[in-house]
Amino acid sequence: MARPGRLAAAPALVGRSAELALLVGSLADPPTVAFIEGEAGIGKSRLVRECLQAPDLADRRVLMVTCPPMIEPFPLGPVVDGLRRLRPGLGDLELSPLAGALRPLFPEWAARLPPAPEPLDDPAETRHRLLAALSELVDRLGVDVMVVEDAHWADAATLEWLLLTASGHLETSVVVTYRATEVPPGSLLLRLTSRPLTAARVRIELTPLTIADTRELVGSMLETDAVSEQFAVVLHERTDGLPLAVEETIWMLRDRHDIVRQDGGWTRGALEGLNVPPTLRDSVLERAGRLPPEGRMVLQAAAILAEPTDEALLTGVADLDEPAARRGVAAALGSGLLREAGNGWLAFRHVLDALAIGAAIPASERWALHRRAADRLLRQEPQPVVRLAHHFHEAGETEQWSHYAEAAAELALESGDERTAVTLLHELLTSIAHPPVRRVRLARRLGDVAVNRLTPLGGMESVVQETLAGILADPDVTDVPEAERGEVRLLLGWMQFQAGEFEAGHAEFETAVGELRSRPARAARAMLFLADPESKRSWPAERHLQWMEQATRLIPQIQSPAERRALSLDRVTGLLSLGEETGWRAAEEIPRSADTLGERRQLVKVVFNVAHRAVHWGRYAEARRRLEEAAESAHHAGFERVGEYARFHIALLDWYTGRWDGLAETLSVMGDDEETHPLLRLAASSVRAMQEVAVGNRDAAERRSRQVLEHATGTLDDPTTLSAVALGRLLLADGAVQEAVRVTAAPMEAIRRKGIWLQASDVAPVHVDALVADGELSRATDVVDDFATWTAGRAAPAADAALLTCRAILAEANGDLVVAADLFADAALAWADLPRPYDELLALERHGRCLLAAREHDQGVQVLSDAQQRLAGLGVRWDADRVARVLRQHGVEVTRTWRRGRRGYGEQLSPREVEVIQLVARGMTNKEVAATLFISPRTVHRHLSSAMRKLEVSSRTALAMAASAAGMLASESGR
Repeated sequence: MARPGRLAAAPALVGRSAELALLVGSLADPPTVAFIEGEAGIGKSRLVRECLQAPDLADRRVLMVTCPPMIEPFPLGPVVDGLRRLRPGLGDLELSPLAGALRPLFPEWAARLPPAPEPLDDPAETRHRLLAALSELVDRLGVDVMVVEDAHWADAATLEWLLLTASGHLETSVVVTYRATEVPPGSLLLRLTSRPLTAARVRIELTPLTIADTRELVGSMLETDAVSEQFAVVLHERTDGLPLAVEETIWMLRDRHDIVRQDGGWTRGALEGLNVPPTLRDSVLERAGRLPPEGRMVLQAAAILAEPTDEALLTGVADLDEPAARRGVAAALGSGLLREAGNGWLAFRHVLDALAIGAAIPASERWALHRRAADRLLRQEPQPVVRLAHHFHEAGETEQWSHYAEAAAELALESGDERTAVTLLHELLTSIAHPPVRRVRLARRLGDVAVNRLTPLGGMESVVQETLAGILADPDVTDVPEAERGEVRLLLGWMQFQAGEFEAGHAEFETAVGELRSRPARAARAMLFLADPESKRSWPAERHLQWMEQATRLIPQIQSPAERRALSLDRVTGLLSLGEETGWRAAEEIPRSADTLGERRQLVKVVFNVAHRAVHWGRYAEARRRLEEAAESAHHAGFERVGEYARFHIALLDWYTGRWDGLAETLSVMGDDEETHPLLRLAASSVRAMQEVAVGNRDAAERRSRQVLEHATGTLDDPTTLSAVALGRLLLADGAVQEAVRVTAAPMEAIRRKGIWLQASDVAPVHVDALVADGELSRATDVVDDFATWTAGRAAPAADAALLTCRAILAEANGDLVVAADLFADAALAWADLPRPYDELLALERHGRCLLAAREHDQGVQVLSDAQQRLAGLGVRWDADRVARVLRQHGVEVTRTWRRGRRGYGEQLSPREVEVIQLVARGMTNKEVAATLFISPRTVHRHLSSAMRKLEVSSRTALAMAASAAGMLASESGR
């Protein structure tokens, strides 16, 4: 049943297909006794419900007997209540005189029951007569299946009657559900589950769900298959695969708006801070409440310790003497909440059980428990500093917490757990007041760990930035030595650079250079950042080169060989970013190996940075070699952050070089993964938009491009540039020339302002095309002239190919068709040399078109035919269809076949295009059509333009006539 105002779907039964089949099969062949064992929330009742709904059992009459956890249970009470629910009155049911013994149990049926039998002297005989009468009633009622729920709570009389029933006195099948850990010692239930029976016996033990099961269960609740593996893993860790815990947690996440539909799938906010679902909390507290005081104290101590521990530590924290400790541990284990974890250790069965118990401990008692835990842990060698920091913090012992928290952070860092180290240092820095000098020292350590992280820190990265900025802005730290403040400022700017906040980082570096004058290595580091062309939008390349020269002069003065080496390596990538060919000579001197782990990681970063620049320069063979080396080395060095960047740039290189098999899936994973760096997610989505344009998925490409461009940085190496290129091409195809100019102008302005044209190879041709189409030939010429000036004397193959394309576009616009044809041919060769086959084929298409326009018919047709076939072979539907239309206009038959991917509509009108044509033929305007179909007027315009191209007409009237001739309007009018 759906919860009002929540998710519509009821959770599916998952991970229980074998158990369900076994239970249904056994009950279909009565009599059977089935025992279903499992802890609370494991799904015993759900399994029974699903079983009884099976078609094979549809005609069975079922008696439900539910045993509640009563302090003083009424003998046979669960059976009596179940029979009353099954049949409120006896009606015309025929019973023997024996049934008179039931009068004490069913006083409301006195008028229909036989007279009470004579009293018996033997209580055992009286009890047996009553149980026999009860069995007769069940038999006469025609009960086929009796389900006894929570039999661990059943009273002795109910269990005795159940023993009698299961021993073959009736042809009724019996299903018993129970929690094995909560069966009291000496209970008759143990005799029932262990003794031989005349009926067939089935035993089912339910276990927690797997991660895959958890994912399927969540998907059924959200009515989607788009539940990420990552989400399922996190949820499984929190719930231990307990179905009820999974379901209740999803309800809570939805109520808290921490799980929302996004991009056709489902994503989550943080699970941290989520309370235990009330249903589970109350169940756990009820079970704990039935324990003796020492049992509850053991559970509280286990909740405070929060991880598997030995009995001595557990009972010491509980503050119990030896006899009470033994009783307490036995009671806690008997409740099923505590379990043996191996090697004599004890732990909670489930994380949520521990959280429920811990949250219910009064504050004063909780503080005392944490103090006792810390006191006990102090005696251990070596001291568990992480646990000590936690317990001192929770106990409110500030000084001791500060000491152990810093030690715990260093230990976490040594073990490679950077996230824990950053979290501990940040908490230490922000939770209590520190003297200014210590505060700045801690800030520097926090910044240093965050900057040099090997793996992404997620949301903690921005939190650390805000903390460092707040400390530097605090007047209390002005008395701290200038160089110490400069160290923190350098790290803040560094983090801002890593986050793509270049202007903010630039401001910090400019200040830091002055503050670090007494520390040349750190000052040189700040100078290299100022030499980065991303650091200041308004600066031309010359200003950055000035800082590069200052850093170059300062590096030899640095005493430490390791620091000199690190700065010299980073100088190489700085030169390449500035478009300086001397950087390639310096890159040849990068060492192939390093001695220490730190040096190897530094080398990995430099190799990647050079590879990244090689992509921009168009040195693709070198780029691929270095990227693959960086990805492999990053893996071995544990430098996941660089490995992530290297993998994306390999995917980008695959896009450029036409290695498209599996590329869409790779980009999809990168673009949708919450743990991927935000800038990489934008970049991956931009490449996806380009690929969607190529394969003809225009709507998706436009939607994605516009979404990505909302996050444009306006920098030289803007990760959204390819989205501007994709959208620019779509707009030009639709005749939206001025918008195409505007969209492509932003990345071009960054390039022209900086005077570095390495990143122009994608956007410059589309921007020049847009300017020409808009009649801005003079502006287009200026762009091409500036581009040519920069490339002169540089060996930048990608820029050279793009420049040839731009020159060809200008020549075509000026009517120099022969010159344009030659330039497009040269551009195609230049793109092929990189190689960039898609750009090569687009240049060949324009080469062929210019030949046709110059009346070189045969040669033009030959070029276009070759381009069309290769575009089709590459899987580029949109462009191949466009070229095919031109060829057909010149009398060339083109086969409509595709060797790759889904065909789409191609030359055929799509259903939406037909709808638009039908409405336009009725005299509707674009705006009226848009309102009717619930789409935008621009989308209507695009559908009309596409339809006109496909039907080879140039006006709305001609379009309507062509549609009528094709019979499309007749089908519409006949609705």
